[in-house]
Amino acid sequence: MTAQPPATLPDTDGLIACPSCDALHRLRDVRPGETARCVRCHAVLEAPRNTAMTRIIMLALAALILMVAAIFFPFLELEAAGRIHRASLLDTVMAFSSGLTAPLTFAMAALIVILPVIRFVALIYVLAPMAFGWRPAPHAEPAFRLTEALRPWAMAEIFIVGVAVALVKVAGLAHVFIGPAFWAFVALVVVTVLKDNFMSRVTVWKTLEARRNGS
Repeated sequence: MTAQPPATLPDTDGLIACPSCDALHRLRDVRPGETARCVRCHAVLEAPRNTAMTRIIMLALAALILMVAAIFFPFLELEAAGRIHRASLLDTVMAFSSGLTAPLTFAMAALIVILPVIRFVALIYVLAPMAFGWRPAPHAEPAFRLTEALRPWAMAEIFIVGVAVALVKVAGLAHVFIGPAFWAFVALVVVTVLKDNFMSRVTVWKTLEARRNGS
């Protein structure tokens, strides 16, 4: 019995997989203003836009400022039986910092504060040099890969939905006053969604490779 030669793998250079259905497509140059879509599921593969990097950087900076406001300004104020209690986002996170619920404090802080901040800072680190026409910063590729890996775990928008549901439940038991940090957090979610919509990840990878090679 003779050994069979290994099957020849197809050449994957110049191919891109659809993030939705994994269909393979040939890479081609997509000009700013054009949109490349998957031929199977019509998901957007690449949509470069003029000044997109500058817009993403500005939105990431705005998100960092809003995050600071959301952490330290009053988030909610409750009045019941003549007693008033004010709470910031930091107070909410630290409310579970003792006993068996201590790990929950770390999880909440990571998912709604730490991971989003890391994403914003990493995006600015990756895109800012290229927005000015410079070569990518050292370790820009791993930094951008980190932002993509953290994207499903940065759950600021999930937190604000949970708060909205809780407000509906609490409204019948006490007077609820929404603080400036709540609106800062809502704005943060909107800014994050806009930032993700502006970003064409394939374009970022292409630009990183082109700038790294000096073209």
